[in-house]
Amino acid sequence: MFLMRIGAPGAEKPAVRAGETDYVDVSDLVTDFDEEFFGTDGPARIAGPVADRIAAGDVRLIGDQRIGAPIARPHQILCIGLNYSDHAAETGQAVPDEPILFTKSPNTLVGPNDDVRIPRGSTKTDWEVELGIVIGKRTSYLGSVEEAAASIAGYVLVNDVSERAFQMERGGQWVKGKSAETFNPAGPWLATPDEIPDVRDLAMWLDVNGVRRQTGNTKTMIFDPYFVVHYLSQFLVLEPGDLINTGTPPGVGLGLKPPAYLQPGDVMTLGIELLGSARQQVVGPR
Repeated sequence: MFLMRIGAPGAEKPAVRAGETDYVDVSDLVTDFDEEFFGTDGPARIAGPVADRIAAGDVRLIGDQRIGAPIARPHQILCIGLNYSDHAAETGQAVPDEPILFTKSPNTLVGPNDDVRIPRGSTKTDWEVELGIVIGKRTSYLGSVEEAAASIAGYVLVNDVSERAFQMERGGQWVKGKSAETFNPAGPWLATPDEIPDVRDLAMWLDVNGVRRQTGNTKTMIFDPYFVVHYLSQFLVLEPGDLINTGTPPGVGLGLKPPAYLQPGDVMTLGIELLGSARQQVVGPR
């Protein structure tokens, strides 16, 4: 299934994509795609009713309705840094021996086509197309990558927007450069694992103002999604609905020569194979 949330910010209703332009409303079956939903095997519970509704033609047109992030605000957003060797090279940093972990404020989560707001004092706001993992059950100390795979609820397209000066030039942890409002657009949908033949071979891309900046594939990840989930479970408890951003391929603004960063009015378009595409316009500070 492809899970979506449709509606105004704060009033999104859970839905399931039924085709290129249609969806099934499941708000009578589930309150939201949140911790409770994923932690009680929600996708399996609604699969039958959704199939019945699609077969009966009980679908609605998406039209010009806003698409929200496909999950409710998670308990935590965890991020893996420098997870593509060619991206590490463009930033002048060594390929890590173990996953680099940092966090991102959960309130950065917005819809796939919502505006991205440059924070006050920013001079180096950057883009990062990434594969997101959504956790499906409360998990810790997993014994194998197979157990890790079984704990994943699905995958989602994300843009790990970053302010490089805050991240690298202001001391402390990366979280300061990652947690401004609107800095984690996600969606348009969450694809359950059965919809993805091989998550370790998905094409990904990002354009800025129509110019291709990032072209990559998840097969060049240093640490694949199953390894990442298994690894993280050795250090912390993963909750249902948690989001893990798994790193970006080369082509970020920081790596350009000379570097280039986002300005108000810029438009980012991005996508990952089977996970859809998104469009975000950049706006100025409040």
